[in-house]
Amino acid sequence: VQLQASGGGLVQAGGSLRLSCAASGRTLSSYTVAWFRQAPGKEREFVVNIGRSGGRTYYADSVKGRFTISRDNAKNTVYLQMNSLKPEDTAVYYCAADFYDSGTASGQYVYWGQGTQVTVSS
Repeated sequence: VQLQASGGGLVQAGGSLRLSCAASGRTLSSYTVAWFRQAPGKEREFVVNIGRSGGRTYYADSVKGRFTISRDNAKNTVYLQMNSLKPEDTAVYYCAADFYDSGTASGQYVYWGQGTQVTVSS
């Protein structure tokens, strides 16, 4: 499966963005999909994932209550709605997928998109 992440940009603190992870080559609903992010000088960190059925989600504590992951199977796309953004959310955001019920470790995900930059100004 090929993944294409988009939707990043520059936003003021408190604002919102919606990221998209569009898939081609395979049906994305067959995969666990996750979002990771990497800020300059920091390691890549887990943000959220959604199970193959779409009923199970798991959020990092840092984004819980502010970010929402969802699927649109008709569009073969997973979305990340980000509200109440903070400067510390600034990072390159990557979507990743795996055929199994993967967890929070980046090494568990086989397929990766190219990343989209999110910058939150204070």
